[in-house]
Amino acid sequence: MNKPVFVISCPIDTYSGYGARSRDIVKAVVELEKYDVKILPQRWGNTPFGFIKNNPEWEFLQSLILEKPSLPSQPEIWAQITVPNEFQKIGKYNIGITAGIETTIAPSEWVIGCNKMDLILGSSKHTIDVLKNSKFEKRDKKTNQVVEKIEWRGNSEILFEGADTEMYKPLTTPMLNNKLYKSLNSIPESFAYLFVGHWIQGDLGEDRKNVGLLIKAFFETFKNKSRKPALILKTSQVGSSYMDRDAIIEKIKAIKATCKSKNLPNVYLLHGEFTDEEMNEIYNHSKVKAMVNLTKGEGFGRPLLEFSLTNKPILTTNWSGHTDYLNPNFTTLLNGTLKEVHPSAANNMLLKEAQWFNVDTGQVGYYLKDIFTNYKKYKDLAKRQGFRSKSNFSFEKMKEKMDKVLTERIPEFPKEVQLKLPQLKKIKNNKKELPKLKLPKLKKIEI
Repeated sequence: MNKPVFVISCPIDTYSGYGARSRDIVKAVVELEKYDVKILPQRWGNTPFGFIKNNPEWEFLQSLILEKPSLPSQPEIWAQITVPNEFQKIGKYNIGITAGIETTIAPSEWVIGCNKMDLILGSSKHTIDVLKNSKFEKRDKKTNQVVEKIEWRGNSEILFEGADTEMYKPLTTPMLNNKLYKSLNSIPESFAYLFVGHWIQGDLGEDRKNVGLLIKAFFETFKNKSRKPALILKTSQVGSSYMDRDAIIEKIKAIKATCKSKNLPNVYLLHGEFTDEEMNEIYNHSKVKAMVNLTKGEGFGRPLLEFSLTNKPILTTNWSGHTDYLNPNFTTLLNGTLKEVHPSAANNMLLKEAQWFNVDTGQVGYYLKDIFTNYKKYKDLAKRQGFRSKSNFSFEKMKEKMDKVLTERIPEFPKEVQLKLPQLKKIKNNKKELPKLKLPKLKKIEI
């Protein structure tokens, strides 16, 4: 029996969060063995290509990639893993998969995009709630009368981003001969906080991941202390070039210059592309004690989930996507208020009239010190979070949820059935011959 054709358009081969999400989704659908899966690869901003080639465990995806950016016929199922304004209705059944937005309002184009699809799969409750609550009115320019209301009332499901629990886990034996391990081992501090994420546009305290404020708070909290931890930043702006690295270093120096002290803690930069194995080695290094992230908003926050599997403490904000899986009893979730997106961070996706999280800086300093001085208390709780993450938010659990959703939501499609006609018997000719008609002879009539 022919399987329904399932075409997935996504940034499958990119070094990006959406690239990782795409690979997991495609792998899950393939492993269900219910669909004829095809991949239509896409770009993701300025992030580089080449992930599949550089990671042999994903080479099985190569055979699924369509050689031409066109479809021979309409697929039964069409899915796009991207931001909603790019959604298009192509298949007989159409699915939009997105991490959504990090603020309180999604752009109107995103709502319109969601309305094109039969089903939206959001990475978190925050994703779905914001899309549903984003409503707009289109008005006539002359009369100011409402001519159209833009809102989304379509079908949705939460499909979390399951972590690879075979990859991300506590390591019992460190990679002693590994260059990365030796590099981390060379720092003099025995205790380091780790941040993982992009440092994108925005003034100090206004960029989405709040990297600038994190560095400032770290300097101010531990300046002039005789015993200090370190802060390791695994970050970049748009890529892994030397120019990007140098720009990051200059930004750190500029923040350092604002602190009125010459006795400041050390900040170290990890820059470039790392494999999953290398990231897990970073997470497990004995000097990396906790993850810290003062994010203003997350559609999901994948590094936080993956780090939690190493059973180490997490210090982050109490708002948006990551609160689906981080339990406040086992992790430290900081309070704060919602504040409008600063003009320096706003763009066509992060609307200036939208709000996102503004962390309480007093709590930041308090908990940075408390985790440093009372580490065992936080470490014991982190083990419980690690167990929760492994039990409820793994790739296998995500695949189970996807199977359930697809089974319940996707309709039966008409199937091609071979028409079998009954074999006809040969009919014998039993007709009787009619007697020949004898006509009388006509006499010639003379006129």
